[in-house]
Amino acid sequence: MTEMTGGGTRPAGAVRELSYAEAAVLALQREMEADARVVVLGEDVGRGGIFGQYKGLQQHFGTDRVIDTPISEAAIMGAGVGMALAGLRPVVEMRVVDFALCGMDELVNQAAKNRFMFGGQGRVPIVARMPGGIWDASAAQHSQSLEAWFAHLPGVVVVCPSTPQDNHGLMRAALRCGDPVVYIEHKTLWGVRGPVDETLDIPLGKAARVRRGSALTMVSWSRQLHACMAACDALATEGIEVDLIDLRTLWPWDREAVLESCARTGRLLVAHEAVQAAGFGAEIAATAAEATGCRVARLGAPRIPVGYAPVLEAQSRVSAERIADTARALLRRG
Repeated sequence: MTEMTGGGTRPAGAVRELSYAEAAVLALQREMEADARVVVLGEDVGRGGIFGQYKGLQQHFGTDRVIDTPISEAAIMGAGVGMALAGLRPVVEMRVVDFALCGMDELVNQAAKNRFMFGGQGRVPIVARMPGGIWDASAAQHSQSLEAWFAHLPGVVVVCPSTPQDNHGLMRAALRCGDPVVYIEHKTLWGVRGPVDETLDIPLGKAARVRRGSALTMVSWSRQLHACMAACDALATEGIEVDLIDLRTLWPWDREAVLESCARTGRLLVAHEAVQAAGFGAEIAATAAEATGCRVARLGAPRIPVGYAPVLEAQSRVSAERIADTARALLRRG
């Protein structure tokens, strides 16, 4: 397990303040400079992407490596899979995870299965970027959190960065991975700023401990982590110190870190933005309960489409207040 704030010596000037989007651009630039096999393809990537996550890359690397495509997610994903099998390391832009459903066959039945079906003769080192989560005032077809779908899919890695530092380090790790990576950045984190150390390697499958405490273990990822941090601040004023873990990678997920914490605190609360029913939090809760006997609680969205009206959209959010209330109830259970 690595610490969010820790890790080795850093040369002077290595840390800079960047947005979540800028951190991803920097990671891509560095990997494209280091490896000519890394290419980008998707809609609007030439003008920087709809969130600025490719800003300046086409001007720097040219149209042969940052490739604008027609509006066809199936064609984009299929071309990316073919490029990967031919020896390239493509970054495939799906715009939002909701649109990626049009390219699911190429990902599920081709990219995820190839290495297994052909005895390792083919590898598909593709990074499929699928911004997920509730997009403010964008309603049901642009606000889905589908990470559990992909965690359920054998053959792929699933990444959900929550900070600019993680979006830099995990993007570089994903680009060096030899297997398909479903890379889910949150649609509303692009402007969030924070320190980014270019020299800090973040391996896939390793969680970050955001805060240390002994009252209970709290696990989250992506944007929901920030609500958990606010809940932990509120609980701390009452003398309740939480062991807060950011998974960062949903598959593989850091069982060792979570189970060690649960064994120590005896209580686990998992909170995510995705629908609670069949959400990935259930996998974490069941694993922890089986392995440690800890008391568990889960928090996720109700099983309803995300509404457009603010009052309806709010019903799909898991607030810091609700997280804190659930933590208090878990503690009262003894």
